[in-house]
Amino acid sequence: MSNINFVPDDYVQSSESHRANLMCLVLFCVVMAGLAGSFVTIKIRQRACRAQELQVNAKMAKVEESIKKFEDLQARRQAMTRTALTTADLLEPVPRSVLLASLTNSLPPGTSLIKLDMTQKESRNTGVDRSKSRPQPGPGKAGAKAEAKPSVEKALETRMEIEGIAPSDLQVASYIEHLNDSILLDNVALVESKETKVDKIVYRQFKLTAMLRKEVHLTKEDVDSIRAKAEQSIYQF
Repeated sequence: MSNINFVPDDYVQSSESHRANLMCLVLFCVVMAGLAGSFVTIKIRQRACRAQELQVNAKMAKVEESIKKFEDLQARRQAMTRTALTTADLLEPVPRSVLLASLTNSLPPGTSLIKLDMTQKESRNTGVDRSKSRPQPGPGKAGAKAEAKPSVEKALETRMEIEGIAPSDLQVASYIEHLNDSILLDNVALVESKETKVDKIVYRQFKLTAMLRKEVHLTKEDVDSIRAKAEQSIYQF
C-alpha cells in the first residue's frame, strides 16, 4: 500500500527555506559574537599595552632625570675639585713665620739676615715616557714607529733670595750646610759673597738662593719645635 503525502510541495519548500534561514541566522549570530569577542579582547589588550607603555615611559623619564642629576653632580664635583686644587696651589704650603724661624735656627753665631725675598711661579715639568717611544711590532705601518708624547705637569714653586752678613766665609759655608740639611729647603746655592764694613768692622755680605721643597707636610709638633728654637736663637744672638 503506497503512502500518500497530502502536504503541498510549496509548504514543504517553505518550511525547508525557513529552517535554512534560521540556521544561517544562528550561524551569523555566532560569527558576529566571535568577532565582537575578538574585538573586545583586542581592545583590552591594547589598553593593557598602552598602560604598560605609559609606565615604561614614566620610568624612562625618571631614569633620564636621575642620569641628568648625576651628570650635574659630577660636573659640580669636578668644578669643586678644580677649585680646591687651585686654592691649595695658591695657599702657602709653609707659613712664612715658620719658614723665617727655620732660617733663623740655622744661623751660625755672629751671622744675621738682612733681606728675604720669596717669589712663586708656575713650573712645568715635561717628561717623556720612553717605553712608549720604542717601536712596537705589528702589521703594516702600525708597528713601524711610535711617537713619544710628553706629559706636562703644572705646579707652583717657591723661590727664595736670602741676604745676610757673617764674620767670615766659614760661617757662610756653615749656614749653607745647615740650610741644605733643612727639611724645608732644597737647591741652596751661593750667589755672591763680598766684603763689607759695618761700623768699621769687616763682614762678609752674602747672597743665597734656595727653593722650597714640594709636598712639605709639617705637624703641629714640628711647627712648635721650629718656633721654640727660633726664640732661643734670638735670645742667644
